[in-house]
Amino acid sequence: MIKILPLYFTFIFSLYANILQETIDKAPLGSTLKLPSGIYSGKLIINKPVTIMGKEDGVVIQGDGVGKVITINSSNVVLKNLVITGSGNRMENLDSAIAMNSVKDCEISHCKILDSLYGIDMNMVEGSTISNNYITSKKNEISLRGDALKIWYSNNNIIKNNTIERSRDVTLTYASHNTIEDNTFLHNRLALHLSKSHQNRIKNNTFKYNSVGILLMGVIDINVTGNLIQSSKGAAGIAVVADKVSNFLFENNSVKYNAKALYIDAKRVERGYQRFIKNNQILYNGEALHFHSSIKNNVLTHNVIKGNMDDVVKDTRDSYTANNLIEYNYWDRYTGFDKDADNIGDTTHKNFQYADQLWHYDHKVKFFYGSPLMSLINFLSQLAPFIEPIMLLEDKKPLIHP
Repeated sequence: MIKILPLYFTFIFSLYANILQETIDKAPLGSTLKLPSGIYSGKLIINKPVTIMGKEDGVVIQGDGVGKVITINSSNVVLKNLVITGSGNRMENLDSAIAMNSVKDCEISHCKILDSLYGIDMNMVEGSTISNNYITSKKNEISLRGDALKIWYSNNNIIKNNTIERSRDVTLTYASHNTIEDNTFLHNRLALHLSKSHQNRIKNNTFKYNSVGILLMGVIDINVTGNLIQSSKGAAGIAVVADKVSNFLFENNSVKYNAKALYIDAKRVERGYQRFIKNNQILYNGEALHFHSSIKNNVLTHNVIKGNMDDVVKDTRDSYTANNLIEYNYWDRYTGFDKDADNIGDTTHKNFQYADQLWHYDHKVKFFYGSPLMSLINFLSQLAPFIEPIMLLEDKKPLIHP
């Protein structure tokens, strides 16, 4: 039976004694420590299953600005309703509010992580839950902040209902079978960065005002569904980067007001359909679909592509491959008719690259982008092409109404 050990003392923070650490060390396995409001010394090391929770608001675990505030070396540890603050500032040491090392079945919930370089450093963590927390970093330049969540070789975890604001990145490296759901990412650099991490789910999150919303590199079997990705800012301003991603489902997302909505780079060698882009709202971006090289092995169906400056962009003239399934999308630039009133255009919708988009190949031309001269050249090119335009995508069954 779990023993309840309420701490009914008033604790005054001291550099020379750590009563909370002593209490943890003496507590039986599985104990619950309910802390009253107050400031408690950090640099806690937890080596046994224990629950530490604030029984009221205002329970602060205060670091001294050096190293880690809390280190968890045991499975079945719960931290709840705490304010954790004051980590060190050394990148090479991964100074963090909470460091979790080779543990499983832990829970960190309803905590506020403030003034800490890294938020939660998850090193080989299994089957744990990080939920309902607020995480921010130190007030450094954004490149000198740490990751709000650094998830390394960690599998089968749930990251849910957290707000992550003004940190650098959330990173998953060699981390698989994790669920990232119902979180809010605000004013970060790479809000969510997955590298060599497979079979993860990214669902119903909100991304706003980050430099890049979601960056996927070398990922297999990834589901990105039901997310709002809006107003990515800065030099990149990209909602989603899919770099050599296989079996990628991107469905029911709203992507709007970004410089680039989707940036896709296919692998040199891949067979069959690899990217499934379905039922998304891709609205009012600078570029809706930006392909780095080849446009191949994509399923693009039932999307609404509206109000974007460019619908389709490709960096290079060659390497176009026709192995795509593109149909039933709504394109606001479609100019065909629907004589039989079945909501499918009588002719296909073709995306061409005309003269005014040559700046994608030579950025010196970009100086004239949107100018009356380039608009006139583009109009004349469509009316009576004197140079054959480049066909990028063809939707064989475009929708008349979304």
